[in-house]
Amino acid sequence: MKHKTTIDYCARALRLSICAMLVLLCASQSRASVFGDVRGIVFDPQHRAIAGANLRLRSKSSDFAQDMQSAPTGDFLFRAIPIGEYTLTIEAKGFKSIEQSLMVVSGNAPVLHFFMTIAPVSQRVDVVENPEAPRTDSPTPTTLIRRQEISQTPGSDRTNSLAFITNFVPGSYLTHNQLHVRGGHQVTWLIDGVPVPNTNIADTVGAQFDPKDIDYLEIQRGSYSSELGDRTYAILNVVPRSGFERKREGELLLTYGNFHQTNNQLSFGSHTKRFAYYSSVNFSRSDYGLQTPTVLVLHDQTNGLGGFTSLIFNLNPKDQLRLVTGARRDFFQVPNDRDAQDTGVRDVQREADAFANFSWVHTFNAKALLTVSPFYHFNRADFIGGPFDTPVRARNRRASNYAGAQVTLSILTRQHNVKAGFFGFSQRDANLFAIQGEDANGAPISLTQTQKPRGNLEAVFAEDQFKPLDWLTLTGGVRFTRFHGALTETAASPRAGAAIRIPRLNWVLHGFYGRYYQAPPLATVSGPLLELAIRQGFGFTPLRGERDEEHQFGISIPVRGWIIESDYFRTGVKNFFDHNPLGNSNIFFPLTIARARIRAFEVTARSPLLFGRGRFHLAYSRQKIEGQGAVTGGLTAFAPPADFFLLDHDQRHTLSTGFVIDLPSRAFASATIRYGSGFLDGDNSPNHLAGHTLFDLSFGKSFGEDWLIAIQSVNVANRRFLLDNSNTFGGTHFVEPRQVYVEVKYKFHY
Repeated sequence: MKHKTTIDYCARALRLSICAMLVLLCASQSRASVFGDVRGIVFDPQHRAIAGANLRLRSKSSDFAQDMQSAPTGDFLFRAIPIGEYTLTIEAKGFKSIEQSLMVVSGNAPVLHFFMTIAPVSQRVDVVENPEAPRTDSPTPTTLIRRQEISQTPGSDRTNSLAFITNFVPGSYLTHNQLHVRGGHQVTWLIDGVPVPNTNIADTVGAQFDPKDIDYLEIQRGSYSSELGDRTYAILNVVPRSGFERKREGELLLTYGNFHQTNNQLSFGSHTKRFAYYSSVNFSRSDYGLQTPTVLVLHDQTNGLGGFTSLIFNLNPKDQLRLVTGARRDFFQVPNDRDAQDTGVRDVQREADAFANFSWVHTFNAKALLTVSPFYHFNRADFIGGPFDTPVRARNRRASNYAGAQVTLSILTRQHNVKAGFFGFSQRDANLFAIQGEDANGAPISLTQTQKPRGNLEAVFAEDQFKPLDWLTLTGGVRFTRFHGALTETAASPRAGAAIRIPRLNWVLHGFYGRYYQAPPLATVSGPLLELAIRQGFGFTPLRGERDEEHQFGISIPVRGWIIESDYFRTGVKNFFDHNPLGNSNIFFPLTIARARIRAFEVTARSPLLFGRGRFHLAYSRQKIEGQGAVTGGLTAFAPPADFFLLDHDQRHTLSTGFVIDLPSRAFASATIRYGSGFLDGDNSPNHLAGHTLFDLSFGKSFGEDWLIAIQSVNVANRRFLLDNSNTFGGTHFVEPRQVYVEVKYKFHY
């Protein structure tokens, strides 16, 4: 029977892949979201096109480079350029050479104009530094985080840390051990532009990726193209280290700090003209893992082991193969307060995750690009209650398998960037729930229940970015989604946006309207488990997908190398995803609230290199998160107020700011200040907990070409305070204690 189930599952995944290919044969255009495009026109001083100019696009973080010549019309186009920072060099006989810094982000293809001046007798190069130029063809607010920023920002490169997100992205924070962005829990992780699907909510606490394996992280916040659906609140697109930044080079990172913490990694990488590889293994452990319910750190150990590999092979100038794989296992003790520690409560959580994404990238010509990306993802969460838990001892294990494909084809012309495509996966879960003890009425409980729910999702989309004028870009598209699980749902999600560049000032105004559909988890309650829930006063109704409607507008302002961006958004939600514990079992079940309303004003600022030494960054959000109505899916014991009410993770003001300074003798210093005005104060709504400010610091120095020693500290002042105390949805947690650790990095060749 098990063999037949496996065959059925594989056959379903195969049917999805075949369906994707059929859709592409009928569709005309799409694009791969790991890539951007660099295009433009080369002119002489009289605004005449320069033909045959030599152009070289070179990565700032690796040896990746491409060369071409401008067309008779002066046009040039570099297709399928990975996300990151680049230098474009333009040379033409009789003209001064130009060097221009560029930042490439996904889905971006602005038309750049370069005016070359007549070369004097002594030739020189005109260098233009503008690496943070705002996007002129997309309404999507985007944050691009570099590898160096992750390694130098205090606490950001720890294996299970999400500080590399919360330190740079407005409206992002970690509470009850879950990442929240823009008022919601659900974010989409992509690796090399291919989604890593996960429909579950709040049952895993381990990180999806080790930050040390990231080359660039592109974070999109709302206003998504029709190509992207699924989870509304953030799109986290990981560009992994590829090996192009190394030449038969290895790196050993060893760390040690208080709480006996270590975050160690050994990595290797190299490349030729056609092949690049990068591989790493990591091990981490600490006596402080999850947020604690008191200031005391009791029963809170964690450890993990993981590996990661990226392979890129260029078959020929028109075909590239990319394979990214990763796997890790994590162990967490569930922290106790003093009473639970003294009574012998010893709950633990074990997690496992593995994925494999393969991509074939084919260039038909200068305009058309095809990407075929089958993928697989496995994720498991296993909560194990301790033998002395009272009044109940629980076990909740979920294992999810996802298999599917993303297939895209894009055609780019002077005025159009037209997209269409398919994304789909089949999901199979295996759930075990066991509980022993006494219910709320003192009656004995003893049950074990297994379930194997299945589901699948298919989506097709079409979109066009139309550029009628050099200063105006219009975006319009639609995404159709079908989900089948405990319920079958369909959704049509129209999206429209505009970006207007103000001439001379180069300020960019952008606006957006769009709808999204987020598929629900397969979690369900039936049989003895449903009877238990009913006896404790719960009901259970099937989970429906979340439906969101977003309005957003904003402005991007470049000022002397600074980039200041601000936006306002309003998201209206039907069937808002949240979570709820079952009695005292420490088990969270997903639920949906009838409606939610999220409103926020955001500001980000990034500086150029100041005084040749340092850079500054700031991310601020003023946000309000409200729910309305009863629970519409999942466990339904929650009795809401009559009108809008504040949700537990509502925090009005969130600020993160910091800087990195290059010091003499190849040293650096970095500092981060984090401020939050306080989350909702439990049942005392609308009151909030007190505001809080935390300070982080790091200092490092290189010795020769191969050694780096750094010391990093998080929460330098060791301020311990109550972070959140939601009795309904999240529990009680205190902010992390001061952590200090030393890093030693050694590079070697083989």
